[in-house]
Amino acid sequence: MLQNYFPILLFIIVGLLVGAGPLLLGRLLAPNRPDDEKLSPYECGFEAFEDARMKFDVRFYLVAILFILFDLEIAFMFPWAVVLKELGMFGLSAMFVFLAILTIGFVYVWKKGALEWE
Repeated sequence: MLQNYFPILLFIIVGLLVGAGPLLLGRLLAPNRPDDEKLSPYECGFEAFEDARMKFDVRFYLVAILFILFDLEIAFMFPWAVVLKELGMFGLSAMFVFLAILTIGFVYVWKKGALEWE
């Protein structure tokens, strides 16, 4: 009975080795020479946080949510493109309706000024 679980155990062990192995090797073998230049903020525009409860501009969250929303459309378009021949005209029209609704949402967000950065 336990023989049936051996491939699963082997798969878990190999997965852990592949995931943690390079991290451990990099930690052990790589040189660690931090200096002020390496520890300075990089491309974020502001110094590191001292307090986790400080106020944060809501526009960062808005842009992130809009990116996720409009990026997820691609997740729906790949499977649709694979089975387009089987779906025929119905599938094509359904995707046009989906993209039209998405475009209306994009225009709405644009008109509301959510994409403006001051």
